[in-house]
Formats: sequence, structure tokens, C-alpha cells
Amino acid sequence: MTTAEAGTVYLVGSGPGDPDLLTVKARDLLESADVVLHDRLPGPEILDRIPEGNAEDVGKRAHSDKRTSQAEINERLVEYAREGKSVVRLKGGDPFVFGRGGEEAEYLAAHEIAFEVVPGVTSPVAAPGVAGIPVTHRDHASSVTFVTGHEDPTKPESSVDWAALADAGGTIVVLMGVTRLPEYTAALVEAGMDPETPVALVSRGTRPNQAVATGTLDTIVDARDEAGIEPPAVTVIGGVAGVRDELEAFLR
Repeated sequence: MTTAEAGTVYLVGSGPGDPDLLTVKARDLLESADVVLHDRLPGPEILDRIPEGNAEDVGKRAHSDKRTSQAEINERLVEYAREGKSVVRLKGGDPFVFGRGGEEAEYLAAHEIAFEVVPGVTSPVAAPGVAGIPVTHRDHASSVTFVTGHEDPTKPESSVDWAALADAGGTIVVLMGVTRLPEYTAALVEAGMDPETPVALVSRGTRPNQAVATGTLDTIVDARDEAGIEPPAVTVIGGVAGVRDELEAFLR
């Protein structure tokens, strides 16, 4: 069993939400750490594993004033570690895949705080996978690109070059892109991608309330609305999204 060490910060990935996909190391650290700073993404079944009194919610609420800033989270990690506590910073998915784990690691290093990264099953691969969508496939895609649909609002312009992605081929997986789905699907079509390109949305992948909507670049917005897809979700764009049709009847 892994036991959390005093004065150390653990940047832990909780996986896509199914508690059975939580790594053994992550589970042990949740149970042995003095304090666990978490957001909502891990889900209640994983958060319930944290001993009473050790959990601290630092989640961000989209489109709400209720949020803990990243600067505050960074400061708390350092403060707790300097008090001699063992600290888990719990992330959904993997801490280094759009999880701000890189920023936190840099901050900890700058303040001479020992830390360890505990990788997690990453949702842009796991959520499509359990829905019957392989992100790569010899007949459809030999490359996959992960992009965020929710960039830092303080950035002067988007760093996602949708035209380049449309030209590159392969699979595009968009995280946190439910709200902006109309914008980037239109941008891909405008850049020359076939409007009939298959698209799938997988909401709350691996969880009991998982939901999937499928369509094309032209129809996926309507399919999203009809299925009532809400965040968190991943969007899969490319030929692989059509593989689900062959597999769906046999998926458990």
C-alpha cells in the first residue's frame, strides 16, 4: 500500500469517473493523505473514498461567481505542504491533460515543494472507448489530436487552429466543448472538412448516467440538443466516430 508522505504534494488523476478505473496508487493516497483538494469532476463515488474531514472542494463552477482561483489553489498546496501535511490535488482524468497539473507542478517546484505525479486514465481516450469509439483505427485514423473547447478566457485569441486541424486529417477529440460545439464544427466545415464527417459526443463517459449523441458536422448540434447532452463531455470528430454503429449492439 502506498502511504502519503508528510510535506509532499501528489498531483493525482482520478480517471474518467468509474471508481473501478481509479488506480490502486490513487486510491491509497486518497485514503492516507491529510488533505485532498478536489473539484467536481472525479464524481461522488470517488470523492466518498476520502476520509471525513480531509476533503476540500476547490472546484470551479462554469458561468458562476462561485470559484476558487488557480492562484488560491497553488497557494494552499504550498501552505499545507509547509505545515508538514501530505496533500493530494485530485483531478479528473489525468493531471497533465488539460488539468492544470503542469501549472501546479511549476508552482510547487518554484517554491521548493516536493511533489509526485500519479497519472490517471485519461477521458479523451476512455470516454470514447467505452462508447465503442476507438480514437485510432487503421481504416480511419493513424493520428489523434486533443484540443480544448474551453480556453483561458484571458487569452487575446484562440490558440486552436481549426483550419490546420481540418487539413491534417486523423481524429480530433475536443474536451470541454459542449457549449461551443456550433462554433468549432462550423469552423471545421468552413476550413474545408466534409460536412458529412462523423461526430460523436460522449457525456459522463464510464459513469452510470453516460449519454451518447452521434451525427455529422452538419447535424451534431441538433443531435446534442435532442439527446440533452451536458458537460462534462468529449467530442470525437472523424471516421472513427462511425465505428460505434457497428459495435453498439454488443457493448455492455
